[in-house]
Amino acid sequence: MAGMRDIKRRIRSVKNTQQITRAMKMVAAAKLRKAQASVIAARPYSNKLSEVMGRLSSAQSSFSHPLLEERTEGKIGFVVISADRGLCGGYNQNILRFARNKIDSMGEDVSLICVGRKTRDFFARRNYNIKEYYTDLGDLPDYIQGRELAREIMKMYNTREFKKLYLVYTEFGSAISYKSKMIPLLPVSPEVDKGDKQEIEYIYEPSSEEVLGTLLPRYVEINVFRALLEAKASEHGARMTAMSSATDNAGELIDKLVLSYNRARQAAITKEISEIVGGAAALQ
Repeated sequence: MAGMRDIKRRIRSVKNTQQITRAMKMVAAAKLRKAQASVIAARPYSNKLSEVMGRLSSAQSSFSHPLLEERTEGKIGFVVISADRGLCGGYNQNILRFARNKIDSMGEDVSLICVGRKTRDFFARRNYNIKEYYTDLGDLPDYIQGRELAREIMKMYNTREFKKLYLVYTEFGSAISYKSKMIPLLPVSPEVDKGDKQEIEYIYEPSSEEVLGTLLPRYVEINVFRALLEAKASEHGARMTAMSSATDNAGELIDKLVLSYNRARQAAITKEISEIVGGAAALQ
């Protein structure tokens, strides 16, 4: 009977765990819907701003601005975005392993700006140079958070401590699809669309130089904000998938434990019947 009690206790424990993972899956699914909607809404604005910046920068090749300045002195900086919490499958390990490989491949003096507790802990344990870290950004970062983070990054760049900054984050594809990505953040170098599109003539007021000077900080802010949204949506999707798998695995384990319990119970009943039959035979 002791074996049956142990199995019954374990079944109850696994059922409690299954309830927790099922609840976490539902919460992650609700958060994912909001984060996915924010990502989808932010992408067109970010893409159009990148297109305008590309046209402006190609037209104003002689324009000078601190955020466009190419440097040869200073450190290389990496802004690495991960989650504050775990229980999201391989999401954190994938992005942190990707970032570490990129950092080690530089072969130069690198400083890190860590966004997310997992990033900070991962690189601190490995004695990387952490310049700043930011945690507890919430389940759905807003534009103000992205703007303030981008301004802090630009302030560091303008002090000439860095010669180049890269942004490492996870690009959201779907609830089960996301990929690690690295893009150059500073100096600003928007891609120029070289496709066969019809040339559009823009009229800038007051001037293209002033418009470009105004858009440059906004471009950095949008890139950082979009990276935060993409990373957060990927995190929620990974957590929902991980909790779904954990719930299914708990169900399978419960089925196996119930089968073991029934076998143990049947064995105990058979043993009792055998003892009764044996006792009756001894009395005859």
